[in-house]
Amino acid sequence: MHIDEANPFPYEFDVSRTALVLIDMQRDFIEPGGFGETLGNDVSLLEAIVPATKAVLHAWRQAGGLVVHTREAHKADLSDCPPAKRNRGNPTLRIGDEGPMGRILVAGEPGNQIVEALAPVDGEIVIDKPGKGAFYATGLHELLQARGITHLLFGGVTTEVCVQTSMREANDRGYDCLLLEDCTESYFPAFKAATLDMVRAQGGIVGWTAPGTALLSALKSLR
Repeated sequence: MHIDEANPFPYEFDVSRTALVLIDMQRDFIEPGGFGETLGNDVSLLEAIVPATKAVLHAWRQAGGLVVHTREAHKADLSDCPPAKRNRGNPTLRIGDEGPMGRILVAGEPGNQIVEALAPVDGEIVIDKPGKGAFYATGLHELLQARGITHLLFGGVTTEVCVQTSMREANDRGYDCLLLEDCTESYFPAFKAATLDMVRAQGGIVGWTAPGTALLSALKSLR
């Protein structure tokens, strides 16, 4: 299967060897009252990609593709959240502190859950990651290798932080990666635009980018 609209050149993949990876589509980042808003961000920018992401997720499920969801999540005792990470952002409301939706970015708290529209279903992989990258201290690489996965389709937030970090980690591990342009977003639109350029620069040094609609068209032709 191929996506001709991919940049910098067509992206070839086999659904059976490809996973859709949705990065950190959590209430803490997307909904009012979460961690993202406490940092002074306009969360509506991130919320706007939920419909396009939902359409891609639904189509990928129908195609029988593997789905991976990640959550940026820390242990209740914060033993996996070093000061170098916790002492950033809002000095009065940090990771682990009590927020409007429970303790911020702590596993099991209401705000740490994936938004309802994109909630995982049985059989999908859910990764709680203590870092920005999906491969750091998670065992994700081993899970993908066991399933014969060679290609990854990425969506999620934020484009320039956790999504790009995860794509770079994946590239270093040998995966061919494509970022779905309308299924990812940043609180800073210029940062998203710069990341898309960086990913596909120099002949796709990190990977490919393409609109989610192009993937939907490819999957429709498969059916």
